[in-house]
Amino acid sequence: QVQLVESGGGLVQAGGSLRLSCAASGSIFSINAMGWYRQAPGKQRELVATITSGRSTNYADPVKGRFIISRDNAKNTVYLQMNSLKPEDTAVYYCNARLDLVKANYWGQGTQVTVSS
Repeated sequence: QVQLVESGGGLVQAGGSLRLSCAASGSIFSINAMGWYRQAPGKQRELVATITSGRSTNYADPVKGRFIISRDNAKNTVYLQMNSLKPEDTAVYYCNARLDLVKANYWGQGTQVTVSS
């Protein structure tokens, strides 16, 4: 079992920045990758960025060059630094942990990010 708690969402003007945090607890040594996904109203949940235990990163095209995913293993926390935010980045952002050995995915409760134009 893995528990994920997100924080850092909020309201920001276009062009601004926010940093999301996701603190993991539980069976953290079984986590192979963590990531951020988002879901806008009326749309499907989509990948934003992922980072593996080896720190390899992957970004969705719409956020490349603007968002940075990182992790602090000492704090069991993953971050998403979001810069140059656009109104289309408005969504609920969810933290995800993937455990390949048991083929499991865990999700946080989500944090709202709203970008005003």
